[in-house]
Amino acid sequence: MESLKDRTAVVTGGASGIGRAARGVAKAGSKAITVETDVTKLASVQSLADRAFGEFGRVHVLCNNAGVAVHGSLDSASHRDWEWVLGVNLWGVIHGIEAFVPRMIVQKEPGHIVNTASMAGLIASQGLGVYNTSKYAVVGLSETLQKDLRPHNIGVSVLCPMGVSTNIRTSERNRPVDLQNPSGPEANDWFQLIGRYLTPEEVAGRVLRAVKANRLYVITHEEAREPLRRRFERMDRAFEESS
Repeated sequence: MESLKDRTAVVTGGASGIGRAARGVAKAGSKAITVETDVTKLASVQSLADRAFGEFGRVHVLCNNAGVAVHGSLDSASHRDWEWVLGVNLWGVIHGIEAFVPRMIVQKEPGHIVNTASMAGLIASQGLGVYNTSKYAVVGLSETLQKDLRPHNIGVSVLCPMGVSTNIRTSERNRPVDLQNPSGPEANDWFQLIGRYLTPEEVAGRVLRAVKANRLYVITHEEAREPLRRRFERMDRAFEESS
């Protein structure tokens, strides 16, 4: 999509962080709608879609941005940890696709889907296994979705940032009571991520440029290049080692 002028964008998880910044950037050239909806429930996301299409008639950009995180080793992860993180990070994206994409196809206009993953969806980190799992799934989903939607002139981008100055480390504040893990690690036990921290506005600007250029991967940090290179070198060596 070369231009967002007179287009409609929907952003989930838009109350703070990257979502709020993305909403502000989108408003510069398009109409934007966001509401804090329970993305873990398909009915709630369908209601958001009904509102968006009912109010604007068309939706051209969907940003599946809502996300939460837990930390701790996989051997100590509770079933509630899995339910909560996958419910928001993965099922939230799936529900967005279910509720919006069929209608976007029917309207037969250029469109774009942005799914927020993480560098944790490309590189595994000790102590972030549950989060890694959810974000790896979002990357794979997005790569396939791009192929599926290409005939409909709907592009797909997957956002894979490293550190961003958001409140995701305190996302436990929004965790439903029935999914809380009283025995989980303390918030101050989070380890320091490598690399610098970008502002949500910087990341949102890069996403906007990726949408306009129809780029699949939005990798925001140059610091990610080396660990990504090492990962793919290990994969390449595996061909020889497995022969």
